[in-house]
Formats: sequence, structure tokens, C-alpha cells
Amino acid sequence: MPLRRAASGVTAAALAGTLAVLAAGCGGVTPAPPPATTAPVLRPQVLAELPHDPAAFTQGLEFAPDGRLYEGTGIAGRSQLRELDPVTGAVRRSAALPGGLFGEGIAVVGDRIWQLSWRDGVALEWDRAAFTVLREVPLDGEGWGLCRDGGRLVRSDGTDRLRFHDPVTFAETGAVKVTLDGAPLTELNELECVGGQVWANVWGTDRIVRVDPRDGRVTAVVDATGLLDQQRRAGTDVLNGIAAIGGDEFLLTGKYWPVTFRVRLAG
Repeated sequence: MPLRRAASGVTAAALAGTLAVLAAGCGGVTPAPPPATTAPVLRPQVLAELPHDPAAFTQGLEFAPDGRLYEGTGIAGRSQLRELDPVTGAVRRSAALPGGLFGEGIAVVGDRIWQLSWRDGVALEWDRAAFTVLREVPLDGEGWGLCRDGGRLVRSDGTDRLRFHDPVTFAETGAVKVTLDGAPLTELNELECVGGQVWANVWGTDRIVRVDPRDGRVTAVVDATGLLDQQRRAGTDVLNGIAAIGGDEFLLTGKYWPVTFRVRLAG
């Protein structure tokens, strides 16, 4: 999800804050500070680093059950579906999205991969082996993040809602409102479903939240402040990319980040 224009009627204070973020973005994004919360706060423990393509505007990151690592990238006319080497981070193969679509989150479903578009009104179903698009299906609203939670897909759209979809037809089957300390939590971005919970990047921040999809309640907040040091942060964009490895270990990366971190999120 890219930077968006401020809405008309925005307050002077809000506009000033937006301009400050944009100005900081010239040399690397300065995320919003983490708010106080009663939810448990986790800090990622870095176990290892592997290279990441700094030209990748990462929108989705996921391991398939067979250990293959996939990445979806964005930007209209440059969006791709990729398979990465999980050890070296190198791009093993890639395919461009058709028609200049702006790619977003991905989810592996058996021998298929679903990939969202941002504002193009479609979701793509890929053949995982051939890396070819099998079909496009209509998508209401925006597409941000996507993951598979058992027998359903979970989609974020930048609001405080997580939307549920059938993994075969992509028909929407329900939704839940996400709350942190009882208040709506918006800007939910890239998703990872694991262990009956949904992990979601919060756009414009260095935070990831763990959400119980049964009631939408945030059950933990990951504070990843400083994960990418300031020296390497220059020219990058936001934290965005979560892939579960197993247990409490994950891969975390971001848009235009030169590195992917293998981390432990315990708690």
C-alpha cells in the first residue's frame, strides 16, 4: 500500500504531521511512535539476516507447506509474483501481473496462489507450478493483505475490518472489526495467518499486531522499532512482509528493504 493523499478538510495539525512523514521519507521513512496499550508488547529477537531485493515493493510474503517462499510486489506496471530462495533471498523466478495491475497481498492455497490488486477491483488466481494466471475474479473495495486461515482466506483493506473469503470462489463470507484496547484499529496491511491468529502489519508504523479473528481483538503488539537500523533505512519504505517459519519464528521484511530478518516473536 503506497502513501495516500490527505483528504480534503484535513486539520492543519494532521497535514503538518503528514508533511513531516513525507519529508522524512526522502531519506527513509520515519514511522509513527508506538502508542500505549494494555496488550502484551513483544520485541522481535533477531536470529539471522538474509539479503532482500531492495527494488522489491513488498506486499506479501509467505511460505507454502512444501517450504517454498513466495513474495508479491506492488507498483503499477512493475508488480510481480516471485518465488524466492529461502536461504539466500535470491529471486528464483518471477512473473509480471497482467495489465499493469498494482499487486498486493498473496496467499497459497494448495497448488494455487491468490494475489490481490490494490484498487483495480480484481484478485488473481495463479497456477503455482506454472506461474501463470488462471483467472481474475471481482474484488469489492481495496486489496491490502491476504492470508489463509484454515478453510477461509482473510483480507485486509486498510480499514478496521478483516474480511473473510472462500478460498475457491473468492466470494466474501463475512467480516470482523479489529480493536485495540476497545478502539478500532485501521491501516491493517500485510497479513499472516498462523495458529488460528492473524498477524497484521500496521501501515505507516513499525508495529505488527496479533489479532484473534473470532472477535477482532488484538491479543499482542509487536514493536519492531529499530529492526532495520537507520543507516540501512535510507531510501526504504515501511515494514511490510510476514512469513511464518514454524513455532514462534518468522521472516520479516519491508518495502525496498535490503534485508529480511529471521526473528523470534515469543509471548
